Amino acid sequence: MSYGFIFPGQGSQSVGMMADLAQNFPIVKTLYEEASHILGYDLWQIVQEGPESKLNQTHITQPALLTAGYAAYKVLASEVEAHPAYMAGHSLGEYTALVAAESINFAQGVELVAERGRLMELAVDEGEGAMAAVIGLEDEKVAEICQQVAGIVEPANFNSPGQVVIAGYKEAVEKAIPLMQEAGAKKVVMLAVSVPSHCSLMKPAADNLAKFMASFTFQTPKVPVIHNADVQTHTEDAELKKALVEQLYRPVQWVKTMQLMAKEGVETLYELGPGKVLMGLNRRIDRKVKTLPVYDTESMKKAIEALGDASC
Repeated sequence: MSYGFIFPGQGSQSVGMMADLAQNFPIVKTLYEEASHILGYDLWQIVQEGPESKLNQTHITQPALLTAGYAAYKVLASEVEAHPAYMAGHSLGEYTALVAAESINFAQGVELVAERGRLMELAVDEGEGAMAAVIGLEDEKVAEICQQVAGIVEPANFNSPGQVVIAGYKEAVEKAIPLMQEAGAKKVVMLAVSVPSHCSLMKPAADNLAKFMASFTFQTPKVPVIHNADVQTHTEDAELKKALVEQLYRPVQWVKTMQLMAKEGVETLYELGPGKVLMGLNRRIDRKVKTLPVYDTESMKKAIEALGDASC
């Protein structure tokens, strides 16, 4: 049976995440200790004790989630021989996928996403950017309305059929909301973020990330990783970097990514990391492809059992 591993991005974090898994699998704490050493602060303490406002700071959220997703992967890989056909990650999760696929090592991944988060925060002044989820409109209609609005507001995440996240300057996003509602959107929800990800406002951050990334060398992933920006897999260092840089200012093509996995025969997906966000999105993309969240001891045991059966 063909299966894939997927990793969540920002929005899946919560204070206390990974605590249950850490009690039973020491590697979880070990990886957080390694990340803390790289970052120069106690990442595990923030993850476990908060405050939530601190965990939600982008430059902290990103290494916290990368470590969580990679820890879940390492636990699973230590318990069962896993051979996924593909990996992918939603936004930040793409970096977790590349670490799991051994394109870069864990320490490099932590460094990269911490700097990515810092650069994203610097790209737009606090309070000037915004994102909103548009529910119940076709992708083309959302894009058309964005183009009608004065100022920068663009589709940022194509998360599932009928769910598109828009991003841009707060004023432009707020102007777009009533137009989306008038066009028939069932709901438009402002998201609790300060960084307008995956739109052209992130171009300065992308340019600076490219410079920072120049000192890193990416290896060919041992498992193909489908990238958010172009829905392709890459093997060369330059191609991998280009896909990651473009991901910052181009929309996340999650629907197409999941459709490609289904087309390639993937029957089951394991969402490695906190929460069940991707499972919820994937149910609305293709119900024939099953998504199993793996975030605590009970769900880990189920995944180990399922993968053990699949490898028999």
